[in-house]
Amino acid sequence: MMIKKMVWSLLVLTLSACTTMSDSKKNTLSSDQKFDKFEDVFLDEFWSLAPGWGTYVGYYKYDDQLPIPNEAQRAKERVFMQRTLAQLDELDQAKLSVENATDYELIKNQLESGLWYLDEFKEYQWNPSQYNVANIFGLILSTEYKPLDERLRTITTRLENVPAYYAAAQRSISKPTMQHTDLAIQQNKGALLVFDELIPGKIEGAGLTPVERQQLNERLMAASAAISSYIAWLEKLQAETSKEQVPDFRIGERLYEQKFKYDIVSNYSAKELYQKAIAEKNSLHERMFKITEELWPKYLASQSMPSDRLVAIKMMIDHLSARHVDRDNFVTEIRRQMPIIQKFMDDNKLLDSDPTRPLVVREAPEYQRGFAGASVDAPGPYDATANTYYNVTPLDDFTDEQAESYLREYNHWILQVLNIHEATPGHYTQLMHANKSPSKIKSIFGNGAMIEGWAVYSELMMMEAGYGNNEPEMWLMYSKWNLRAVINTILDYQIQVLGMQKNAAINMLMAEGFQEQAEADGKWRRATVSQVQLTSYYNGYAEILAFREELKEKMGNDFDLRTFHNKFLSYGNSPVPVIRKLMLKEWGLALD
Repeated sequence: MMIKKMVWSLLVLTLSACTTMSDSKKNTLSSDQKFDKFEDVFLDEFWSLAPGWGTYVGYYKYDDQLPIPNEAQRAKERVFMQRTLAQLDELDQAKLSVENATDYELIKNQLESGLWYLDEFKEYQWNPSQYNVANIFGLILSTEYKPLDERLRTITTRLENVPAYYAAAQRSISKPTMQHTDLAIQQNKGALLVFDELIPGKIEGAGLTPVERQQLNERLMAASAAISSYIAWLEKLQAETSKEQVPDFRIGERLYEQKFKYDIVSNYSAKELYQKAIAEKNSLHERMFKITEELWPKYLASQSMPSDRLVAIKMMIDHLSARHVDRDNFVTEIRRQMPIIQKFMDDNKLLDSDPTRPLVVREAPEYQRGFAGASVDAPGPYDATANTYYNVTPLDDFTDEQAESYLREYNHWILQVLNIHEATPGHYTQLMHANKSPSKIKSIFGNGAMIEGWAVYSELMMMEAGYGNNEPEMWLMYSKWNLRAVINTILDYQIQVLGMQKNAAINMLMAEGFQEQAEADGKWRRATVSQVQLTSYYNGYAEILAFREELKEKMGNDFDLRTFHNKFLSYGNSPVPVIRKLMLKEWGLALD
C-alpha cells in the first residue's frame, strides 16, 4: 500500500488575501486568471496552517511549525474551511478551463471533506493513533533539502510544541476504541526512537554551537517524556476501561457511505462497489480453477483433485507457496529484484521512466511499522527530485512460525507482484509522473483510489506484457494477489457496515482468498483501524481498466498503450473520473 497518509481532517485553509485585490483589478482578469491567483494564495495559506503536510510534499516554508491539536485549532480550521468554500463559490466554474474546473472540484471536495471529518466523523475523539509527531521529524532529518545544521535548528524549533501537542491529544480523546489505542501505543513506542536515537545520532557531527546543542538535547528529552507520558496514559486508560465501555470500531452504513464519497470519489456507491466485487471474486475463482487443473499433473499427480474447487485451488497454492526466500534475505531479495523489474518495463515500452528520480529500498522506520509490511514514501511536487523510499518491514520480530507463514504468503511469485505494486511500475513510477504534473492541486490532493488503483492495474499491465514468461504458476499467484484487492472491498464493507466478526473474516480470507494465517490476521487488524481505504484498490483498478477498454473501442487502431499510460499519469493523482473527463476532451473524443 501506499503508506503516505492524506489526513483530510487537517485541512485548514484561508484565502483572505484574495480579498485585498481591488475590485477594478479583479474585473480586468479572466476567470482562469482569477482562479490561478486564487490557487496561489490558497496553497500558501494552506501550508501555513498545515505545515506538516506541507513538509511532506516538499513545501518547507513552514517546516519548523507544529500546530497543537486542541479545540481552538479545530475551531480555526472550521472557520477557514467555511470561509474558503464561500470564496470558491464566488468563482464561476462554468467559465474555467477543464484543467482549472477540475482543480476547482478537487479543492471543493477537500474542503467539504475536511468539514465532514471535523463535525461528523470526529476521529480526533476516538482514534489515539492519529496523534504521532515522529513522521515529519523523521522526514526532516532524512531529506537533504537544506544543510544538516539548518535542519537540526528547524527540528529544535518544531520540538517546542511537542509536550503541548500530546497534552492536547489527551484532552481531545474522549471515547477511544481498543483497536486504535493498541495501534497508538505501538507506533508511539516506535516514535521514541526518533527522539532518543535518530536525531541525537546526528548532533555530534553537526556544526551547532554549544548553546544550540544544549537546547536541542533539552527539547528532545522533553519530547521523549511527553510521548512516554502519552503511552502510559493510554495504557492506563486501557486497563481501567471495561469491555462494555469500549466503543465499537465499526462506523456503520451512513458514515461509511459518506466517507466513501469523500475519500474515493467514484462513479460507484460503496454498496454498488461491494456488489461488483462479489461478482469479480466468483470470476477469479473460475479462472484460478482452470489454471489449477492445468498445473495438477505437474505438481500433484499422485493425489486426486478434490471436487470442491476452492479446496483444489488452495492445495495448489499451498504446494507452490513453499518456494520462498529465507527470512534473513527478505529485504535483500527485494533490492535484487527492483532493477530486473525496471528493465522489463523499459524493454517492453510500457511507459516512460526517469532514472534521475531515485528509489531507495530501506527497512521501514520503527514509527511506521504496524500498519503495512511494505509501503512507499514519495516526495511531493515541491521537492520532486528527492528520494522515494520503499519501506520494507524486516521479519526480526516474527517467531519462526509467523515468519514462515508470512514468507509463504510473499512467496517466489507474489514477492515479485508486491514489488511491481509498490515500486515499478506501481506507486514509485506513478508518483514520479504525478510530481511532473503542471497542476500541484492534482498532485497534492492525491486521490487514494487512483493511486492504489494504478498500482493494482500496473500488475495486470506487466502480466499482459508477458512478465514471468507467462508461466501458469505466475498467473495463478497473480490471480491470488488480484483477488486480494477484490476481497479487501468485500471484507471492509462486511466488517464496517454488516458487522462481520473476526472468525468469519479470517475464514473468508483464508478459504476464499487463499491467504496465510499471518496475512489474514494482519488484514483483520488493518480493517479494524481503517475504514474505506481497503476499497480503494479495487475501485481504482476497475475504473482504470474500464477506461482503457473504452478508449480502445473509441480509438481502434489509433490506440497506443504506452501513450495511454503516459497521458493518464500526467494528470497527477486526480480521481479516475476526473482523468477520464480531461483525456477525452483533450483527445477530442465523446464524453458519454
